[in-house]
Amino acid sequence: MYKKVVVPLDGSPLAEVALPYAEEMAGKMGIKIILLSVLQSEDAEEQLNHHKYTTKIVDVTKRHVEKYLEVPRDKVIDVGTVTRVGNPAEGILDYVNKGYLSLVIMATHGRSGLGRWAVGSVADKVVRATNRQPLMLIRAKGSHPDVRAKRILKKALVPLDGSTESEAVIPYISEIACNLQMELTLLRVIPKNEHANGDAEAYLQTWCHRLEEKDISTGYHVRAGAAADEIIDLADELASDVVAMSTHGQTAVSLWPLGSVAQKVLLGGNTPLLLIKA
Repeated sequence: MYKKVVVPLDGSPLAEVALPYAEEMAGKMGIKIILLSVLQSEDAEEQLNHHKYTTKIVDVTKRHVEKYLEVPRDKVIDVGTVTRVGNPAEGILDYVNKGYLSLVIMATHGRSGLGRWAVGSVADKVVRATNRQPLMLIRAKGSHPDVRAKRILKKALVPLDGSTESEAVIPYISEIACNLQMELTLLRVIPKNEHANGDAEAYLQTWCHRLEEKDISTGYHVRAGAAADEIIDLADELASDVVAMSTHGQTAVSLWPLGSVAQKVLLGGNTPLLLIKA
């Protein structure tokens, strides 16, 4: 499914917190990494500084990818660079919305000459305007890009609301889980005044059985309350490494568009977020 991992960088350490995630996925899934930069101008000095920066980052990234290969140096993971000039969000979208399916991994905060890459700025525009590319958002606050664990992605929380739209995330997270030996936890949140725990459990159990047939370790939880709050709380309780969810899904009470549940999880959560547009 995935052909490459694209990591937008703006030259800051904050933006580089996305690199360890890209390195683990590329190494385990055998796909290439593209380091994507958007420069403000074609100024010769800026171009030269950018070339020095990307040369260094490419070398570092290649070294770190090797530790995820089953036989180091037996297979080379390609790490390439792409540069655009202009508006950061437009440059990112121009690249990722064309060609093969890419997994875009970017920090929700970073700094460029144009200002901070925050939710509501570059990252927010990319989230809203990507066509069909899965997007993983890494929270830069409190992260340390120089610390790379042997395994970063071990557990994922997957919220489902019973709709086919919310289930759109399953093929995407399943492929990652298969390659990275991730443990999945499925979550169904029902309103507090609803008495359908049995139906919710049966629904999640069906999905657990399907995923376990693919040798993916899977469990489930049913919670009652506000969807976003329960997702955030359970992700913290389980120490999940990522929350994987569709940006659209339907419950009897409300929709899950970005701006509602997904937006609240993005803004209020503490865990990296993998978003799939249904």
